[in-house]
Amino acid sequence: MKDDGVSDEKLLVARSNEKYGKIYMEDYDICQKIKNKTKVPAEKSKLSEVPEKPWTHLIVYFIMKLPLAAEKDAILVVCNILSKITHFVATTEETLVEGLAQLFKNNV
Repeated sequence: MKDDGVSDEKLLVARSNEKYGKIYMEDYDICQKIKNKTKVPAEKSKLSEVPEKPWTHLIVYFIMKLPLAAEKDAILVVCNILSKITHFVATTEETLVEGLAQLFKNNV
C-alpha cells in the first residue's frame, strides 16, 4: 500500500483495464490536478448576416492558368450571395483593374 491510500493492485488494474482506468482517473484527485485540459470551450454559433437586397454582397474570384481558348486564359467568377446567381466571364491574366471593372460593368 502506498502513502496516498491506493493499493498496487488497484493501480495495476487501472493500467490494464482502460474503462476502469478512465473511471479511476476521474475519481482520483491528483490525476485531475495534473491532467491538462486540451479542449477549447465551445462558443455559441453566430448566424450569418443575410443580405436584404440582391447584388449587395458578392463573392468575386478568378480561375487562372487555363489553356488558351479564343485568346482567353482566365475566368472571372462573380456570385451573388443572396440568390446564388453566378456569372462566369472569360478574360486574360494580363487584364488590369480598369479592364476588370469594365468586364464587371458589361457582363454582370
